[in-house]
Amino acid sequence: MSIAAGTDTQSTELHVADSHDRIRVQGARENNLKNINVEIPKRRLTVFTGVSGSGKSSLVFSTIAAESQRMINETYSAFVQGFMPALARPDVDVLDGLSTAIIVDQERMGANPRSTVGTVTDANAMLRIVFSRLGQPHIGSPKAYSFNVASISGAGAVSIERGGQTIKERRSFSITGGMCPRCEGMGNVTDLDLTQLYDDSKSLNDGALTIPGYSMDGWFGRIFSGSGFFDPDKPIRTFTRTELHNLLYKEPTRIKVDNINLTYEGLIPKIQKSMLSKDKEAMQPHIRAFVDRAVTFTTCPDCGGTRLGEGARSSKIQGISIADACAMQISDLTQWVRGLAEPSVAPLLDALRENLESFVEIGLGYLSLERPTGTLSGGEAQRVKMIRHLGSSLTDVTYVFDEPTIGLHPHDIQRMNGLLLRLRDKGNTVLVVEHKPETITIADHVVDLGPGAGAAGGEVCFEGTVEGLRTSGTLTGHHFDDRAALKQTVRMPTGSLEIRGATAHNLQDVDVDVPLGVLVVVTGVAGSGKSSLVHGSIPAGDGVVSIDQGAIRGSRRSNPATYTGLLDPIRKAFAKTNGVKPALFSANSEGACPACNGAGVIYTDLAMMAGVATTCEECDGKRFQASVLEYHLGGRNISEVLEMSVTEAEAFFGAGEARTPAAHAILDRLADVGLGYLSLGQPLPTLSGGERQRLKLATRMAEKGGVYVLDEPTAGLHLADVERLLGLLDRLVDSGKSVIVVEHHQAVMAHADWIIDLGPGAGHDGGRIVFEGSPADLVAARSTLTGQHLAAYVDS
Repeated sequence: MSIAAGTDTQSTELHVADSHDRIRVQGARENNLKNINVEIPKRRLTVFTGVSGSGKSSLVFSTIAAESQRMINETYSAFVQGFMPALARPDVDVLDGLSTAIIVDQERMGANPRSTVGTVTDANAMLRIVFSRLGQPHIGSPKAYSFNVASISGAGAVSIERGGQTIKERRSFSITGGMCPRCEGMGNVTDLDLTQLYDDSKSLNDGALTIPGYSMDGWFGRIFSGSGFFDPDKPIRTFTRTELHNLLYKEPTRIKVDNINLTYEGLIPKIQKSMLSKDKEAMQPHIRAFVDRAVTFTTCPDCGGTRLGEGARSSKIQGISIADACAMQISDLTQWVRGLAEPSVAPLLDALRENLESFVEIGLGYLSLERPTGTLSGGEAQRVKMIRHLGSSLTDVTYVFDEPTIGLHPHDIQRMNGLLLRLRDKGNTVLVVEHKPETITIADHVVDLGPGAGAAGGEVCFEGTVEGLRTSGTLTGHHFDDRAALKQTVRMPTGSLEIRGATAHNLQDVDVDVPLGVLVVVTGVAGSGKSSLVHGSIPAGDGVVSIDQGAIRGSRRSNPATYTGLLDPIRKAFAKTNGVKPALFSANSEGACPACNGAGVIYTDLAMMAGVATTCEECDGKRFQASVLEYHLGGRNISEVLEMSVTEAEAFFGAGEARTPAAHAILDRLADVGLGYLSLGQPLPTLSGGERQRLKLATRMAEKGGVYVLDEPTAGLHLADVERLLGLLDRLVDSGKSVIVVEHHQAVMAHADWIIDLGPGAGHDGGRIVFEGSPADLVAARSTLTGQHLAAYVDS
């Protein structure tokens, strides 16, 4: 019996399923995009470039990624969609070839004070299970090792229906949690300065309370006056011990005031619940100022800042408790986990080891699991989000990154490039918004947007290869190979700021003299201790203006005019010229259109469907009442002024009838930082990361101080914008200021008068000064990682 072997001849024709190899965008008009068309190859690394505000994020995040997420959400039932954020369809004609988008952006991780690096990456969850299985003595389930679970117990009678009869039985329960009972899992305890809460020479009715929002005119006044626990007309210093205890510490008690049931609670527990339970950075400025002066935070004496109760700290594996493990540098913790050979929990140990190894691989091995997420920089937060995707088996996914090199030393950028290429090589589409030439160089495809920013941007200037970009003649192409040269001569310091015995975080008893009157750059690999040295040893205040990377907070009602304080002198100028109240010229006050309450649009909530925003028909989107728009200053009404660009407004308020020196000074600073194209009334949420950073810089420049401390001011800046920033730094120094910059950008290093380099590594391998001197000396010595990279930069 013979079997004839047939040979399959593969068809050379392209299968129809393989024709969807591009993401097609047609007619994109989101934010400042001008009806653009673009085709992006799939399973390739595409980098989007262009000046800050040119429309990169509008195309990548607000159009492509947003539509992908919206379409995935629509696959769920209406019931499930009701619990998810409603996403509006982007303003675009055609979006074809989309795949599932995973967004890894720079948004700061939750500012919840209970959130740590371990809790957000699931490393803590796995570690708790390991200790609940292997820890000796055994103290309970994984909850017994969690600082977010309190130990509670109770007992009582329960009624049970059984056989037609109601039977009462006594039941008891207990839950063993790991929370430290003293600090309730926060790691620190608070001590309130009573003199900052009230003026004891006054009575409550005379305004004794000095806590923001605690006025006797509103509900608080009715509660205090009607409680009967003390006399509100008696000075607080004459209160009896019981009355003072009731004012400050009384537990929540039901009272009746004017036949209304209310709850009275002492000032201190109320403040602890309303203010101290929040992260300080998330507070409103006036609340934060009160907390700064009234509250001292000290490490909890019972748990030593570990957040864990005595039981959780007593259970150990090989002499290490879960508190010790979370305090370890992650690179050291990885080695310890590798040494645990226990077959009963082998799968769990493997998963935990892989998770921790991802930290080391991505350059975050210097962190510890107990590090609060609110203290992470934007770059660190973005890399922490990357960790869960590194070992993923998913392919044909679209990964979207927003400047993944932010906060990275040139040495670390090489490692980040390797990770991006690895994600691409697994068959994924990788979209990266980026300014650094080192990352643009590895792209398979480049999309350059511009030609300018804001209204002058939103167009595709170039699509193609990196080599094509170099010769394209666009702003990015023109500056792509720019290299700042080392200064021929450097400024001489006028004095020095002595730092002695600095030990914050990983600093190892550092002594350094920071020159004053010059441009000083503090650099080193990520995690080497730069921010710890600068922010820990040179606190803001007393002549020091510190500008960090903290996010700008503002709703869609906020804009550059309100954020910078520019609107105040403008309103006063309108009011003085027209003889009316300044409040009329605020869209958040008396001048607001009554139909849309000054928003300019009317939002309609459609439950699980995306809400609809329609332009207000009453004011036609101008936000003000028609009667307010009849008042003019220099021939313009308030709405027309808010539509002006900074450059236009600078000329308008600089001369003529509208001349307003206070407004002109603010506009000068905005133009100085390169925001001349920005419109005064543009909502803050629509600004790019680089624009927000420069807006904050312009605002803080108004503060009086001899020393300016800037934390990575080049974040989000295009190569062309960096030149402008260097000019601004020079002007600050030439005006007599001392400028200290924490920075990785080689152009800023080359432009410095003095460099302080920390290292040699990160975490406990860093924290030492490895070089002090001029950039030329650093390049000549090439003794540090920074020196080697700077030498390659200036020689290329």
